[in-house]
Amino acid sequence: MANLRLRPKAATGLVHHVTPQSAGWTYVGFDLWKLAPGETARGGLPDREVCLVLVSGRAGVSVDGKDLGELGGRMSPFDGPGFSVYAPAGANWQVAATTDLELAVCTAPGRTGSHPVRVIGPGDVERLSRGTGTNTRYPANILPETAPADSLLVVEVITPGGHTSSYPPHKHDRDDLPRESLLEETYYHRFSKPQGFGFQRVYTDDRGLDETVLIEDGDVVMVPRGYHPVATVHGYDIYYLNVMAGPKRTWKFYNAPEHEWMLQ
Repeated sequence: MANLRLRPKAATGLVHHVTPQSAGWTYVGFDLWKLAPGETARGGLPDREVCLVLVSGRAGVSVDGKDLGELGGRMSPFDGPGFSVYAPAGANWQVAATTDLELAVCTAPGRTGSHPVRVIGPGDVERLSRGTGTNTRYPANILPETAPADSLLVVEVITPGGHTSSYPPHKHDRDDLPRESLLEETYYHRFSKPQGFGFQRVYTDDRGLDETVLIEDGDVVMVPRGYHPVATVHGYDIYYLNVMAGPKRTWKFYNAPEHEWMLQ
């Protein structure tokens, strides 16, 4: 397994590039592009579906030569839900930035042409509030299991400064339905101010995996297995984009029993 914390490898262009091969796992792929106006990103693979998330900025998007128009609007991931595009395996996509653009490319195994291309607008995103007190956070479901796709689950979360998230600690690393599903996961982190920071712990019951990593603006954290809580320090809200996939497309998690008391 590669290092769990990935720092941006460039300031512009292809900033992150996570493949199943580089991560040492099977399902999830994640790319992050930062483009200037007029720059273009392209992609498409015969055996992987994709969800294109416009983290910030605007762009003209086309899939298999069909123009989907100029999408986007929020200039920060903290400005409410944004636009995304789902495309099935085998589709070729192109995103041309019309403003400074931050584009997340989320991929997982798929079947060619199994679902239609669709734009996911702010009105299509389910907005939630979870937790209480300093455990309050605000998920927005971009591609939940109730929406058509083969493997991908995509959600973004805003957590206020000084709060915990993905907490109490939970995991989803066993194919043991209906109790728990096996899902790999990436976290892409942004902070409300670029100097912000927080922490993420990834650990298993037997502590065979037990890493606590500093997270800074633009980092990716990979979660191959185990519990994976997040905490951000006072004064700095955190945004993270989660990409999950596994052998069955459902999110069934298991809470660390020693911490589950706080849900009662």
